[in-house]
Amino acid sequence: MTKKINVGIKGAAGYTGGETLRLLLNHPHVDVTFLESRSQSGKPVTSVHTDLVGETDLTFSTDFNKPIDVLFLCLSHGESKNLLAKAHFPSTTRIIDLGNDFRLGDTASGREFVYGLPELQRDKIKTAKNIANPGCFATTIQLGLLPLAKAGLLKEVHTTGITGSTGAGQKLQETTHFSWRANNISAYKALTHQHLGEINQTLKSLQPTFSEDVNFIPWRGDFARGIFVTSILESNLSLEEANELYKEFYASHPFTHVSDEIIDLKQVVNTNKCLIHLEKVGKKLVIHSITDNLLKGASGQAIQNMNLMWV
Repeated sequence: MTKKINVGIKGAAGYTGGETLRLLLNHPHVDVTFLESRSQSGKPVTSVHTDLVGETDLTFSTDFNKPIDVLFLCLSHGESKNLLAKAHFPSTTRIIDLGNDFRLGDTASGREFVYGLPELQRDKIKTAKNIANPGCFATTIQLGLLPLAKAGLLKEVHTTGITGSTGAGQKLQETTHFSWRANNISAYKALTHQHLGEINQTLKSLQPTFSEDVNFIPWRGDFARGIFVTSILESNLSLEEANELYKEFYASHPFTHVSDEIIDLKQVVNTNKCLIHLEKVGKKLVIHSITDNLLKGASGQAIQNMNLMWV
């Protein structure tokens, strides 16, 4: 790769915008061309993302007139579709949307989006013009279930997952501020979480006969970042057979690893990794999967997708 990739970020002042920028500033083949933020226009980037002091002198703007190769959309749900319906971008500009607007196959202004889970469809991503980046919970849950679905071995799944406060975005809400989160956990959106649609879509694409439920209970955790998911289902596989199945499935995927040892969240925070650990108790297969919700669950995976598109 000789020519540098010119990139822009819309919604650059939020958590995922900041993480995306931090990674891109250190990317050897990228030039950051513009950073858009309606709320912070004209202000130095470092006035919001203070961890970038000494790394950039860029300012936030509302300028969309500079030519770019890749546009990252780090927007609230619904805003990406509205933007693409109103704003014109050249067909040569590739778009990576980190929201949920296009994960279920929706289009905008003639643009079709490929679901950007590399462990699922790396080859399609390589030739894609537009990417719908998976959700953070969806990424973590799916990576724990893909090998079973591919083998046609999925049965009804019971899943719990706990996430850090950054998963709710930067805007202050009752359940995100420190005094509420500290020394506290709570369940929310039981069996109705918005990521269930993309999870079921993926699993049924690999195992068309799968008609059971993915029973998902998400939890808010007393920490800033990371996701820990545990999924349970009946399986006739022995632990040795399950580990062999998983390790073979992920052998060619550099960011997802199956661990023979017990895993903990600190192993993946600030990384683009997903770690998986399996247990077998009686007839039940227990699948633990962990990611950083802002990296493998968002910005890191988005840049992983950009790299695949430009290989």
